[in-house]
Amino acid sequence: MIRDLKGRVADRRGRLRLMEVCGTHTHAFGSTGLRGILSRHVDLRSGPGCPVCVTSAPDIARCLDLAFHPRVILCTYGDMLRVPAGGRTLADARAHGADVRVVYGPADALAIARSEPDRFVVFLGVGFETTAPALALALREVEASRVDNFFVFSLQKTVPEALGALFAGGALGLDGLILPGHVATIIGRVAFDFLARSPGIPAVITGFEPLDLLHGLDTLVGEIEGARTRVVNAYPRAVRERGNATARSLVAEYFHATDARWRGLGAVPESGLSLRAEYRHRDAEPLISADGPWPEDPPGCDCAAVLTGRILPTECTLFGDFCTPEDPVGPCMVSSEGACAAHYLYRRGGRAHE
Repeated sequence: MIRDLKGRVADRRGRLRLMEVCGTHTHAFGSTGLRGILSRHVDLRSGPGCPVCVTSAPDIARCLDLAFHPRVILCTYGDMLRVPAGGRTLADARAHGADVRVVYGPADALAIARSEPDRFVVFLGVGFETTAPALALALREVEASRVDNFFVFSLQKTVPEALGALFAGGALGLDGLILPGHVATIIGRVAFDFLARSPGIPAVITGFEPLDLLHGLDTLVGEIEGARTRVVNAYPRAVRERGNATARSLVAEYFHATDARWRGLGAVPESGLSLRAEYRHRDAEPLISADGPWPEDPPGCDCAAVLTGRILPTECTLFGDFCTPEDPVGPCMVSSEGACAAHYLYRRGGRAHE
């Protein structure tokens, strides 16, 4: 299949430029070696599909403010610990006495809230459509059991709105999109149908195993060859036309769409999830003491350009010398889904760099 795919692409003039929207796809293309194998024929660009990476510096700074609240226990996914804002990270805050705890999900934070009723337990809701249902489920349990000290700082975001903003920002020279299979499992294929109309670009939804990647690429190349601009589901074992209605209904019960800040895209209308008015008492926002000014991205960091596919991670002047996974400057080198981390880790053609 690889030889056939390379031959079909080689028949075209120049390389195909495709965007893997999802950070998990970015790492999958690196770890399988497919990025290196296909590099002469396919230019794979990253998109705004790493939730930690697209969390803006001002929002990270507000997380830091929450961490230093004297009554707060801040619960977060591990990737958030080392994302910098204004030269500080949540790991730094923890080293200076803040009670920052790594959890696997909101259920863990809820357990902490029950065990420490005199503290404010704040869960950082960072993620896309895939993590929102679990957070909504935790809120349902919290409301039913009346755990009064559980709060949410929602930085949840939605992918289709980000893609709309990405293309509204100008021509990217892309030939096609590889869409995230896990997000589509929740929201369905039809949620991406707008891409076929505007900007009018072919797209394929696929999974993350090697055969999924190859099947997705093969399908997308076929759409490009046929000059079609459809959104094709190449992951039917997990993705349905309209996704998971139960999960979507659960999220809608507790959250509504709101404007959100994205690194690389700025403020994107209705791309975030905020608590509905009847659950606003669970919102951690009132616990934030500072009004700003909030810091911007670190000097020299090109993470924003990487997240919008305008440059490759290796084209950032800091990559590999001044910015490494051990000493990262920006979030794209911090997160396990970050494009810079993937390119650094798998820069030997799919073999992890040591």
